[in-house]
Amino acid sequence: MTDTAISARQLGHAYGDVIALHHLDLEVPPGRIGLVGANGAGKTTLIKILLGILEPTVGSVGVLGVDPATDLIKVRDRIGYMPEGDCLPLGQSAADFVSYAAEMAGIPPREARQRASDILTMVGLHEERFRYLGDFSTGMKQRTMLAQAIVHDPEIVFLDEPTAGLDPAGREEMLELISRLGGFGINVLVSSHVLPDIEKTCDWVVMLDGGQVLRNGPLSGLTETNVVEIEVVDDVAAVVAELTRLGGAVESQGNVLTLTVQDRDPFIMARDALATTGAPLRRLGARSTTLEDIFLGEAPHDE
Repeated sequence: MTDTAISARQLGHAYGDVIALHHLDLEVPPGRIGLVGANGAGKTTLIKILLGILEPTVGSVGVLGVDPATDLIKVRDRIGYMPEGDCLPLGQSAADFVSYAAEMAGIPPREARQRASDILTMVGLHEERFRYLGDFSTGMKQRTMLAQAIVHDPEIVFLDEPTAGLDPAGREEMLELISRLGGFGINVLVSSHVLPDIEKTCDWVVMLDGGQVLRNGPLSGLTETNVVEIEVVDDVAAVVAELTRLGGAVESQGNVLTLTVQDRDPFIMARDALATTGAPLRRLGARSTTLEDIFLGEAPHDE
């Protein structure tokens, strides 16, 4: 298997005078990948180019090492796609629709029916599989679209806003299903503007804004912080003075200190300051950073 799930070289795309993607360069390893950004950031355009639905205006892309512009059939054989929005045939049953999707992928009819039954069971629709899709709730429709995307056992599946329109319970069910896909050996690209969904399901993040890449890297690396919070019982002024002397930037609110350190381990600095001052410690821990913090900190803002 290739060590690159998705790649892009100077990728650009325009709809007339509207530029959707600006010379993207990407190298993304296999795994559970989050494609994040506000609506209009270029996420759906990128997915459509990866699927071969759109052709790049400039540049090129690769999916599992294959360029859809030169070998579209090979790419389509290896991917699944869950589109955004309700696009199901409402007069069909879930079993018939997912079976049809399996046959379209080249699976023989008898095996397609069994695969459809198995996948619908996996997504929690075993009892409802013979009901018409027009009678389904939004959550059931979303799970049906996920089922058709993975019924042919793809190597990678693209999920475009998979939790759109779901209530909190339905959202949690969908996120749990997405998290489980990795256990079946399926690479996942989740496109969403809901950053907490990406944090719950993915281990790599591509962050877009205005058609450009803001961040591309492992989730753990993006959300690691060089900021710690220290809560002391007393001697606050002494601890602040010692941390400052050691080169840290300190903010205090009551007995809680926020220490920011560049190019050093903040925990070691906090330990040394507490040892020097003898101040009794109540709590010490990293201040959590979220994808939303990163996005808001890096995305350009109108003045």
